[in-house]
Amino acid sequence: MKILLYLLEKECKQIKRDRFLPKVIFIIPVLQLAILPFAANFEIRNINISIVDNDHSVYSQRLTEKIRSSGYFKLSDISLNYEDGLASIENDKSDILIEIPVNFEKDLGKEGEARVLIAANAINGTKGGLGSSYLSGIIQDFNSELGYGFSQAAGGIASKYLYNPRLNYKNYMVPGIMVFLLTLIGGFLSALNIVSEKEKGTIEQINVTPLSKSLFLLSKLIPFWIIGFILLTIGIFIAWLLYGLIPVGSFGVIYLFAAIYLIAFTGFGLAISSISSNQQQAMFTAFFFIIIFALMSGLFTPISSMPEWAQWLTLFNPLRYFIDVMRMVYLKGSLLSDLSVHFFVICLFAIFFNVLAVIGYRKSN
Repeated sequence: MKILLYLLEKECKQIKRDRFLPKVIFIIPVLQLAILPFAANFEIRNINISIVDNDHSVYSQRLTEKIRSSGYFKLSDISLNYEDGLASIENDKSDILIEIPVNFEKDLGKEGEARVLIAANAINGTKGGLGSSYLSGIIQDFNSELGYGFSQAAGGIASKYLYNPRLNYKNYMVPGIMVFLLTLIGGFLSALNIVSEKEKGTIEQINVTPLSKSLFLLSKLIPFWIIGFILLTIGIFIAWLLYGLIPVGSFGVIYLFAAIYLIAFTGFGLAISSISSNQQQAMFTAFFFIIIFALMSGLFTPISSMPEWAQWLTLFNPLRYFIDVMRMVYLKGSLLSDLSVHFFVICLFAIFFNVLAVIGYRKSN
């Protein structure tokens, strides 16, 4: 026990003496959590729209004003006909076009329906698809205001958004980004730890002692495990301060999963450090794996939208499970009993990576 305390004291002094490491540990993650949720936002706004109003009626003007005031569209021009509106799209002045036909108001009043044409620039498929979807929703809302849409009283369809009623994308992204930052701390910094001692030559002093490999690696793991807890606490505070986001579920569940997850990814970093010859090699190896983990974790794109073979590969991605846990606890208030499978899988990853680190570390020159 005394040996472990001396080793921990050595690790803390090394971190404290390093001028660069404390900045990486605290400043960069805090800035990323404060900035990235605003940048990693799939809500598309300021879509340039061209409107062709062939009716020039009160209803067509009301629809035009509703589109402009929605916050999603920016009126690029009002074209005289469909050809002019299409030319606006071809010249990249507009992203989407809506054509209101002649007798639009008359057909609505007489027949209760009227057709409008939506044409979107699909070179950017995401922007074109979402723009058309937004526009269709605005038109449906316009119909409801006029009394032509469905209502719950009329036996139609009523929508209710569970867990995120305002469809705020930051509520979905922030818990995932917090997991990603813990992954960076646990993976990158621990990957640089042992290999930095190799480059400085201090590892030779450890190798000639009777110190066991497991105890030495444990002394490397604990400091970053504690740092990860501190950063998670800071992240939870920033999520509340900047985004008003408070977990519906228990903080205890979050910290329990974080404890196991940090052990897993710190072991992952130590395994890379044990087999690397220099810091550059360790950084590139850790970067390679962490980027793949992030892209296939469901952080930015839903796993269900991936090809079937990619969905199978995500089962071997520890990042996927903890992101699911954070989102379920934050938005749904899930309990530990609801997350038992995730807990078991993350424990398996923790055992696997740390066993790999012990096997990979050799006390030899």
